[in-house]
Amino acid sequence: MMKRYIQFQPIVISDFEANEWQHPVHQHNHYELIYIKNGSGNHIINNIPVAYQKGNVFLIGPDDDHRFEIDEKTHFVYIKFTDIYIHQPEINSTGLQHLEYLIKSRETHFLGFSFNEDDQLVVENIIALISSLHKNMLQNEALIWIQILTLSHIMQRNMPEIKSSLQRSKDIQAIFCYLHKHIYHPQNLKASIMAAHFNLSEDYIGSYFKRNTGITLRQYIQDYRQNLIKKRMENGRFGLKQIAAEFGLTDESHVSKVLKKSI
Repeated sequence: MMKRYIQFQPIVISDFEANEWQHPVHQHNHYELIYIKNGSGNHIINNIPVAYQKGNVFLIGPDDDHRFEIDEKTHFVYIKFTDIYIHQPEINSTGLQHLEYLIKSRETHFLGFSFNEDDQLVVENIIALISSLHKNMLQNEALIWIQILTLSHIMQRNMPEIKSSLQRSKDIQAIFCYLHKHIYHPQNLKASIMAAHFNLSEDYIGSYFKRNTGITLRQYIQDYRQNLIKKRMENGRFGLKQIAAEFGLTDESHVSKVLKKSI
């Protein structure tokens, strides 16, 4: 049986060096942002080996199993967080949207994140700040969460699907990435707009999606939006007006109609 690590604290920071990996293949109940400060080797994610080097970032979710094979002594910075902060109305909604996008689309990240020169410097500074703040977690936990959201923003704009926008991929994962990114902007989810984005015909993109997923494009958008809204409602601190504004819906009654639609 695969080992599963359980974390109860909202955020845990681990900053350490290793010549050999001491943990078995494992899963966990939280998310992990893993920064490679120095070193090289392979990160085995869901049985897929991914070479890593200085400056890479990985995002691992609860459903992923992973371990490291270290070639050169490696300095890891682990930022481990549960979903307790997610879906809180007090946090920056744009930052939350970036994080939701990354979490939902993490199946596209198995090559890890590599950043351009400017963003790499920013990421290094954010990691250094998080490492400094974590010395007093009781006082700085909320500040660390803000840094996680900032890091999510930078990661999101460095995703392969975003960087290769001039050479649109017809792969189904690219379509998923597009849907998850634009779920808050209904005007961008029209078949005509999406078809133009991927340089496909309006009729073809719908049939292509259905053929590869077994569900219609419209139904997937409806189900995904409904799931996100339900999570906000379950939190108990989001009003219908606030949700309507975030998801680009007309008003509170429109939110209610979305929730009533069958899955």
